[in-house]
Amino acid sequence: MENGPAGVARSFAHAGAVADAILYEGYLLYPYRRSSGKNRVRWQFGVIMPPTWADAHGLHDTSVAGSAEAPWQQTECLLSASEDATVTCRVRFLQTQRKSVEELLPDGAYHPADCLNAGERLEVGFDEAVPREFDFRIPLRDLRAGVQKFDLRAPGGEETTPIKDDEGRVLGRAVRRRWPLTAVVTVSATPPTTPCEPPRRADLLRVRIANTDTATAADATRDEALCRSLLACHVLLGTGDGSFLSLLDPPEWAAAAARECVNVHTFPVLAGAPGDRHAVLSSPILLYDHPRVAPESPGDLHDATEIDEILSLRTLTLTDAEKREARGTDPRAAAILDRTESLTPEAFARLHGTIRTPLPEGDGAGVEVAGVPVAKGSRVRLRPRTRGTDPQDRFLDGRTALVEAVLTDVDDGTHLAVTVEDDPAADLNQWYGRFRYFAPDEVEPLPAAGADGAPR
Repeated sequence: MENGPAGVARSFAHAGAVADAILYEGYLLYPYRRSSGKNRVRWQFGVIMPPTWADAHGLHDTSVAGSAEAPWQQTECLLSASEDATVTCRVRFLQTQRKSVEELLPDGAYHPADCLNAGERLEVGFDEAVPREFDFRIPLRDLRAGVQKFDLRAPGGEETTPIKDDEGRVLGRAVRRRWPLTAVVTVSATPPTTPCEPPRRADLLRVRIANTDTATAADATRDEALCRSLLACHVLLGTGDGSFLSLLDPPEWAAAAARECVNVHTFPVLAGAPGDRHAVLSSPILLYDHPRVAPESPGDLHDATEIDEILSLRTLTLTDAEKREARGTDPRAAAILDRTESLTPEAFARLHGTIRTPLPEGDGAGVEVAGVPVAKGSRVRLRPRTRGTDPQDRFLDGRTALVEAVLTDVDDGTHLAVTVEDDPAADLNQWYGRFRYFAPDEVEPLPAAGADGAPR
């Protein structure tokens, strides 16, 4: 792997598709129309609110969950490098851009309108967003010497564009307005309280991003506060002169130091190609090390990252009137419609992704765990691995589950498809066939439940 600035650029480029998916996750939900109830409450992840507004609304949560609104977020990770190394910190977020529609009157004046009939589009007002990106390159020796502070400013602005019908006649205009954003980014590197096993060394690298807006009143509406908020905020960290350590699967010599890392409303994972440790992506959505967008995915759908096929098929079922509104709601909605309408049968077939095949049914079907046969209908206690596993699975440690199927993948690996027994949506997940998957060594067999629900 290439070192230096070129190595960081390569790692960041590899992480770019996933970072963009984070940036626009939940941006616009199916059926991609303003009139849809789902699209009236916007921005769910990585929202850094104005501090006065956040204080007035009691937004003091400090969990890792990135779906919580807060006035700041914090990333902590481990970096093993010499003091001659340089750290690149790239902060990315969306800035709200409010689009309103104005009708052209016969006297040449413009008047606010709810919508304009523009032929193939029903142009409507909607909150769009503009991507912002800021890079800071800091010598590690400076970070070890003390906290480095950087002011971040995204200017406001206003632009107008004409709205024309299919014959080119001007019907009105779209006015797009942005409000200025201000924030402060602080970066530091300190030794962990628990030293790494000699002779190895790692720094605890901390990045804190705080909204510094003072223009938003405490009694402002949420929509007003969002105009001065950082949306879907996340961080890329890179170095070409050292390596980052995984917090999900740290080396033994740094395991204690990894447990010290405190991440608030974001979580860092290794972001380059497998084996590359030059970059970290700290995301408000929990990821695994070296995440990537499935190669079968034809493009952003914003609504979710795991159901491209269903969303694409559902998009094709929209009526002509719904498509007109979607096209006039947001340019990204129009792009989704164009892409799904041009998908070939072969492209749809690829959206099935990896095929998992159930083991043959009959006597002996299943897998043996700790000397106990486990098959469909077996009860198990979940014990997900503490290292090298999906971070979301850790929250299920100790919960009991029902095995719905024993599956093999294309690499002949065995997986248990389960539903969590105390999950309120268990019946619905069974009906949909949406399960959680664990390896046989991540479960403990349990006695079957009797008619009264008690173990037999």
